[in-house]
Amino acid sequence: MKLISTLLRPFYVLWCLSWFLLLMFTVFPFVVVASFWGRFTGGNAIFRALHVWGDVWFFVCGLRVPIIHEVPHDPSKQYVFVANHISYLDAAMLVKVLRQPFRPLGKIELQHIPIFGFIYKQVVVVVDRSDAEHRRKSLQNLLRVMHKGISIIIFPEGTFNETAEPLGRCYDGAFRIAIETQTPIKPILFPDTYTRMHPSVFSLNPGRCRAIYLEEIPVAGYTLNELQELKQHVIDVMSAKLRAYNAPWIGGNPQ
Repeated sequence: MKLISTLLRPFYVLWCLSWFLLLMFTVFPFVVVASFWGRFTGGNAIFRALHVWGDVWFFVCGLRVPIIHEVPHDPSKQYVFVANHISYLDAAMLVKVLRQPFRPLGKIELQHIPIFGFIYKQVVVVVDRSDAEHRRKSLQNLLRVMHKGISIIIFPEGTFNETAEPLGRCYDGAFRIAIETQTPIKPILFPDTYTRMHPSVFSLNPGRCRAIYLEEIPVAGYTLNELQELKQHVIDVMSAKLRAYNAPWIGGNPQ
């Protein structure tokens, strides 16, 4: 069975990449039109189109996405979402599971990809993590998004976790914004994306891909002097839950 899976994998990956491109070209004209409506109204409209893209793409690729709410979720409420980052598939999961206005923080390099980069720039707040000044401006842009009543989502690790721990080293940005805007933090876990696609797109395989919404973490009363305390609390909560949901990279023994 494993041999058959290995032989069929290139055809499966080609199928998924073909659908990815087909859907991208299908939504592109709408994105161009919506881009004239501005970053906020247009961006929200573009995300609605990307939700359709996500639903179709995950379906045709045989990727099942159970969404687990540990407590009831209120999509009308504004949050600073934070998620673990272990796979290229994590970014695609965002448009599949987040069904409320939001903006992600993403790597600046991706905006240079033809066609995809144009779509990316319309809906993502880009950051160059190697440039301290650019990181500062990106945080300012995220604050502007928050002031429009739109949620944000950040992978606080910044890049793939390459350790055997539940989470890698986390940056302060998400927690700083949560404190400055007094917006609750809502962790989301992707414990299966490592199994579905790691380390490259050519490792993609069908199966379960859970998204787990944890209970929101209030920040009311926190000050910037307590930023590290808040960050560690969120890390501890997410790490414990990743262990509870059997994230396969923990301990260096992928399943």
